[in-house]
Amino acid sequence: MKKSVQYCVLAAAMIATVSIAVSQQRGPARGGAAAANSMDWPTFGGDNARSNANMAAMKITPANVGSMVRQQVTISAPIDAGLIYLRGVQVNGASHDTFFGTTNLGRTVAIDAKEGKVLWEFAPPGFDEGVAMNPPRGAPDANPMAGVKQITNSTPVADDNRQFIYAASSDGKVTKIAIADGKAVWSTAVTKLPKIEKMDSPLSFVNGRVIVPTAGYVGDMGPYQGHVLVLNAATGAIEHVWNSLCSDRLELMDPTTCQARQSAIWGRAGIVHDPATGNLLFATGNGNYDGKTSWGDALIMLDPLATKMLGNWTTSNNAELNRRDLDMGSTSPVLLGDGYIAQGGKDGTVRLVTMDIIKGTDAHQGGELQVVQVPNNAQLLSASATAKIDGKTYLFVSQGGRGGGGTNAWTLTDHKLVEAWKSMSGGNTPFYANGMLFIYNAQGGGLLVLDARTGASVATLQSGSGHWNSAIVVDDRIAL
Repeated sequence: MKKSVQYCVLAAAMIATVSIAVSQQRGPARGGAAAANSMDWPTFGGDNARSNANMAAMKITPANVGSMVRQQVTISAPIDAGLIYLRGVQVNGASHDTFFGTTNLGRTVAIDAKEGKVLWEFAPPGFDEGVAMNPPRGAPDANPMAGVKQITNSTPVADDNRQFIYAASSDGKVTKIAIADGKAVWSTAVTKLPKIEKMDSPLSFVNGRVIVPTAGYVGDMGPYQGHVLVLNAATGAIEHVWNSLCSDRLELMDPTTCQARQSAIWGRAGIVHDPATGNLLFATGNGNYDGKTSWGDALIMLDPLATKMLGNWTTSNNAELNRRDLDMGSTSPVLLGDGYIAQGGKDGTVRLVTMDIIKGTDAHQGGELQVVQVPNNAQLLSASATAKIDGKTYLFVSQGGRGGGGTNAWTLTDHKLVEAWKSMSGGNTPFYANGMLFIYNAQGGGLLVLDARTGASVATLQSGSGHWNSAIVVDDRIAL
């Protein structure tokens, strides 16, 4: 069954003149390639810190957002993730404003943002999307994975030179794809057991390297271990691997050779890059934890090339989180500035820690500065957004699934999170732009638009139902 990508644009008379502030590190264009466009949205969250905030002035305002024109583009399968956007790139011999996304069956599409048509679709060669996954060895008869296809919820990332994107497919590979024609340049396997280890979180591009996290499929059936790979963007070669279980083995290992299980890296924002240091931060799901080589339900900081761990932290009730399947890694860490980190979880809380608390290779457990609750103690299964508004740092957290959901806004004030407002309306990853918060309610509630300072409703834009889809607001377009 085909699905559609939906996006809204302002009336044609309102010419796009906005710029998007992207804090992703950008190197010089290589090989005569065009320089990065300031209106691009090249990665999930817009920048490698995953802020999910477009801080530029734009023509989308609270006064006109409700009257924007809706367009739909039919594609081969749902994109159960986010989109990226490049303005004025060369595709099929002409300049196009282009959205890119990967469907849950692993096909990556390029979509013309003006004309609303598919420009190309890349399908992994030799991968049969219709084949059900084989039950893992030793699984019980009531295997929750029986009949489930290999899927992906990953968002692609663009190269700095605007000539290539990198996408994770559901066959366990990452492929470098030419924007000009949708053809593969290289393809690298990032797991030795693709029917068990899943491509879940977005990819990152940093200083000529592609950063890739892996997770596991529904049901927590093993064996799998979350791991981080660093790929050479020019060649596709694996440069480094860090495993969250059997972390003393710096290799892409066969999951069956590690006795520890799970610890998936599956947060919607994936790996977060500290712009001050280049270090990589992420959270893991439930699994073995010993504070030595097993790091389930933990916040981890690696050096920029994922060669060694520089910091870690977990809750004082790590064993309980594991026993109750309350993954800390159900959401990614959020950098709030000045060394503060907000880490949510499936237990319906957000914990405030600092770089000083987590740094060092010794195991750090407990000692967080603060714990705050989300509405209805709902499980956090989406990314968060952060923005500086009127000189204050805001954290926006939303969830619309189990437990009723809702949306919270806090400010970081006097070294703690102070509630600014709370709404019982919620959904997927919030996105901040021009004083508004955009939240997709996947259960058929449309795209909610709230006043970011007060939480008051501004508008609701109609859309179909979905799952983990998230909206972006870029270049006078709202795309979902």
